[in-house]
Amino acid sequence: MQTPQKTRRKHGKLIVLLLLCITAGALYVTVLQDNPQAPVSKQPTTPSQTTAEAPSFDRKQRSLTDATSLWVIVNKQHPLQPQTYIPADLRLPNVALRIPGAEQMKLRDEAATAIERMFNAAKTAGYDLQITTAYRGYSYQKTLYDGYVADQGQAAADTESARPGYSEHQTGLAADVRPVSGECYLEACFGDMAEGKWVAADAYKYGFIIRYANGKTESTGYNYEPWHLRYVGVDLATELHRLDNPTLEEYFAVSGGTVYN
Repeated sequence: MQTPQKTRRKHGKLIVLLLLCITAGALYVTVLQDNPQAPVSKQPTTPSQTTAEAPSFDRKQRSLTDATSLWVIVNKQHPLQPQTYIPADLRLPNVALRIPGAEQMKLRDEAATAIERMFNAAKTAGYDLQITTAYRGYSYQKTLYDGYVADQGQAAADTESARPGYSEHQTGLAADVRPVSGECYLEACFGDMAEGKWVAADAYKYGFIIRYANGKTESTGYNYEPWHLRYVGVDLATELHRLDNPTLEEYFAVSGGTVYN
C-alpha cells in the first residue's frame, strides 16, 4: 500500500510530464507558423488525387490545304486549290464598308459574323472601324496584281500584292481595315494609331490575327500590314496569341517566304 507521500510524488511526476508535452506541442506549432515549409506528415497522394494536365492544342483538327478550311495556308509556296476557288457562303457583313454593296466587301459567313462582333466591340471601346476590302476573286486579283507590276515592276509588286490564285483575300477569310476617318489607309502607321493598337491587342478574341506581322517578311512573304486581318477562328487565334503570335508558317512548320514556287 502506497503512502500518501509516495502518491503525491507520483502525481507530481505525472503533472510535470504533462506540462512538458503541452510545452513541446506549443513549440511545434510555433515552428510551423514561422516556417510553413517545415515537414509535416501527410497521407500519400493517390493517382486519383492528382490534377491532370490540360490537353495540348490539336494542330491537326483542321486542314491546312483544303480551300474551305478556316486554317488554309495561302502564300507564295502554297496557292489555293483550285486556283479559281470561289467560297460558297460569301455575304456582306453589317459593318461600315468602304464601298457599300460591292462584292469585294464580302466575307464568308462565319468571318462576317466575327467581324461584326469585333467592330461592335471596337465601337464600345471608342474606335470606329471600316472594311476597305475583303473578298477578291481570281480575275479581280489578277487585275490588281497586274496594276502593281505595271507601276512598280514585278519584284516590288510581289512584296505588296499576291499573284492571282495566291491571295488570302480569295479565301473570303481576310479583310483589310482602317479607321472610318481614312487615316493611314493601307499604311504601316495604322499600327501606331489607337485603332491599330486596339486591333493588334483584341482581334484574337474574335478569331482574327494580323497575318503579315512586323519583321516576319521572310516567313509570310509580305511586308508589315497591320491592317490585314485573317480569320482563323477563336481557338487558333487564342493559341497564337498565347504563344506571342507566331506566323501561321512558323506555328505549323509550313514553307513560306518571298519566292513563288
